[in-house]
Amino acid sequence: MIHLNALQVRLSNERVRLASSKTKQERELRAVWIVQIEKEIRCEETRTFNDMDMTDDELLAALAE
Repeated sequence: MIHLNALQVRLSNERVRLASSKTKQERELRAVWIVQIEKEIRCEETRTFNDMDMTDDELLAALAE
């Protein structure tokens, strides 16, 4: 969950940087980064949701790996 929070903060920061970008190249690059961060957030949310379907024993075993 900490990783998800960090990604959300990173996304927010990157959106601010995109809004203040000065060149077309910088805007394009930051837009790509935003899409990548959004994708990573979706993956993390899916993984977190799937982890919630685990039994306690399964979750402990996964954390021990």
